[in-house]
Amino acid sequence: MAGPPGGCRLALFCVLAVSCIALAARTSDATARDAGVGTDNHPIRYAAPPPPPMSSEPRACEFENLRLYRAYLVIKKFKKTVTRDPKGVTSTWTGTDLCGSYKGFFCERPRNIPDRTVASVDLNGYQLHADSLEGFVDGLPDLALFHANSNNFGGALPNLKKLQYFYELDVSNNRLAPAPFPTDVLGLANATFIDIRFNSFFGELPAGLFSSFPEVQAIFVNNNQFSGNLPDNLGDSPVNYLSLANNQFTGPIPASIANAADTLLEVLFLDNMLSGCLPYELGLLAQATVIDAGTNRLTGPIPCSYACLRNVEQLNLADNLLYGVVPDALCRLAHDGHLTNLTLSGNYFTWLGQSCWDLINEGKLNVDRNCIPWAPNQRSYEECAEFFHENWTKMTTCPVNFHVPCDHHKGYGGVDAGREEAKAAEEYQYRTYSALKP
Repeated sequence: MAGPPGGCRLALFCVLAVSCIALAARTSDATARDAGVGTDNHPIRYAAPPPPPMSSEPRACEFENLRLYRAYLVIKKFKKTVTRDPKGVTSTWTGTDLCGSYKGFFCERPRNIPDRTVASVDLNGYQLHADSLEGFVDGLPDLALFHANSNNFGGALPNLKKLQYFYELDVSNNRLAPAPFPTDVLGLANATFIDIRFNSFFGELPAGLFSSFPEVQAIFVNNNQFSGNLPDNLGDSPVNYLSLANNQFTGPIPASIANAADTLLEVLFLDNMLSGCLPYELGLLAQATVIDAGTNRLTGPIPCSYACLRNVEQLNLADNLLYGVVPDALCRLAHDGHLTNLTLSGNYFTWLGQSCWDLINEGKLNVDRNCIPWAPNQRSYEECAEFFHENWTKMTTCPVNFHVPCDHHKGYGGVDAGREEAKAAEEYQYRTYSALKP
């Protein structure tokens, strides 16, 4: 197609030229002003340059030390992964004052280090939601304590073996990914407190749980899905408070429990599927105040060694397959020792020692649903007869042991019964029973 005639092309060019000249003039004026020269060659005042944009992020030099700055970067990264914060906790995680204004964070000076750093994190009950703790807990190299009960943290438990000061771990009541016992925890040689209850861990407990922590005071693994036999070396641990309750453990209570006679104060085997004879060795736990093996499949008579449990306050053997006579010496612990509550209901006992009748009247002994003549609330004759008929041949596997490995006639010389009853009146004072609540 032919272009426009020559006259038209010339007119169009002239229009464009005029426009360009006008634009150049305006640009020249702007340039002159920016250079500080007026259009009439007279100088003008310089305009102050705009300030650089201010960064909202604190700089490393604004922190007390480099350790705290590095901790800040870890916390900042974790904060971005928190998807729910109903109590507004993470809104305090801003600025340079990690040791004062960051809710849940606490600072100390590690051994032989002059700088303060984040030493403990306590997020108990904050109901924070995050898909993982990895890169957070294990990203704070000076951390000694991490408590995160009753949050909604998922994923795997981070590897904490590189945290040289670490000694307290509580990730109870979260939604950590279903997995076997986190064996990396066994590398925490300084651990005194291990709490992983109310999660979804499964499988057998490793023997290392009872041999890796020379200073451990509490191990709480209750309310998971652990199964299999308890490790044979269970009693080799110096643990004071042990809760294995509400899992699916099977097999016998290990005889090594006797090795914990001087250290174990409270132990819960409650609500598993433990079987075998009620162990003689439980009666050797001289320091124990709580022994709870209720709701299992333990069988046999009560060994006479239980008369040596002079410090026990709560003894629960309910809902098992126990039978025989309830020893008089055991019931006398309510007067010669510290026994406040003896629960034997839901078994197949057939007789009581004389002192036991007094405990029933005092409300300290519950023997409901047994086979005891003249006792209230017993099983029917037919139910008792069926049990003994079906188990008669098995009863020889748990022979009666009359040996009492202590002077069970020795009393405490006037124990203040009222004071002891008040002390034991509320279960919440017992650390293991408290661990049965999320």
